[in-house]
Amino acid sequence: MVTLLLDSTQLEVALSPIERTLARRSDPVRVPRDLIRRVQLTDDAWTWLRGVPSPGTLVRGAFAMGTWASASGDDFVVVRRRHPAAVIDLDADAEFSRLVLTTSHGLALVRALRLDGDDVAEDVAEIAARAPRARRPRASRAPRPATA
Repeated sequence: MVTLLLDSTQLEVALSPIERTLARRSDPVRVPRDLIRRVQLTDDAWTWLRGVPSPGTLVRGAFAMGTWASASGDDFVVVRRRHPAAVIDLDADAEFSRLVLTTSHGLALVRALRLDGDDVAEDVAEIAARAPRARRPRASRAPRPATA
């Protein structure tokens, strides 16, 4: 999964060497924070892909990485298997129309984008580790009826 770095001015999508190769991109994707319009979380990133790889790599059901060109504009995607993802819609002035990124830290990203950030870039995974986890209510168990 990609590494997301967030500070007060920008979101950076840092790619590993293999991700750079498969995405056919040598530089990280940097998006100024003020160009981020909406962030949505999804369990199935594959439904958000639109267009064709241009340039990019697609192995159906396994991974999709790179720039996806469509009539709606270019998207940058890093999708792996059936993992949760963040879909980030961007302003018309941005390099891409949308980012579709497989990440287990989507909720932390949404929370961090709502806050005023520091000037120091911080990994979203570290933000997620510090955030208090929401407790799930335990299911109450009803007593079983007595059998005769």
